[in-house]
Amino acid sequence: MMARKSETKPAKGEKKADGTKKPGRFKQMIEVFKYTQEVDRTTLPWMIGALLAAVVVGVLVSWLVLNSPWYGIFMGLAVGLLVAMLILARKAERAAFSRIKGQPGAALAAMQSIRRGWDVAEEPVQVDPRSQKMLFRASGRAGIAIVAEDSSSLSMKLLEKERRNIRRVLQHDNVPVHQIVVGDGEGEVALHKLPSYMTRMKKTLTKDESAQVSKRLAALHRSIRQSVPKGVDPSRARPNRKAMRGR
Repeated sequence: MMARKSETKPAKGEKKADGTKKPGRFKQMIEVFKYTQEVDRTTLPWMIGALLAAVVVGVLVSWLVLNSPWYGIFMGLAVGLLVAMLILARKAERAAFSRIKGQPGAALAAMQSIRRGWDVAEEPVQVDPRSQKMLFRASGRAGIAIVAEDSSSLSMKLLEKERRNIRRVLQHDNVPVHQIVVGDGEGEVALHKLPSYMTRMKKTLTKDESAQVSKRLAALHRSIRQSVPKGVDPSRARPNRKAMRGR
């Protein structure tokens, strides 16, 4: 019995595959903050400003209601720390996307960061081997989204080709097909804004209709890994999700 207990007892510190000890959560947050601050110098001022503003508001409210500032100080610190952490998480996410911006597969990484509402294809649905242009697709209650990583003429041709393929498989026009171009130009969606942009899309399909669309798209799907240029692996162009969450 003693031997069994010792076997199932968890280790004090988790270790990586190479045997080194994983950094603690606090250390991870410090590393996330350092990296984010290097990318965006406004991170620390915004965090300090949020903390001070929360304390000031807490003190004023506490003074007016309870005629004492002390309760407001503690409440202000608690709320301020929470807001500061939210600011860090948002800026860390943006910094993570800025790190992969311009890389093949960056749009897929952004799409895969959407937690729910979209069924994202794991592989590109269109690829031009010579130029390394890729097209990605997702389906959900908002319809179908096909995403190009730039506005080049070749990417536009890939978008149109995929739209025709989808229409041929669906065989009806009541399913919206959204063509999205990632970029910083007019009518384009910035990479770091892509998840929120897709999440806010109006839901026009029921759950059953969305499931039927996914099944039809599965029939259209075909593996194209052999067509992907050597050295290009979209699955690797993903931001560190733990870092994006500040953990």
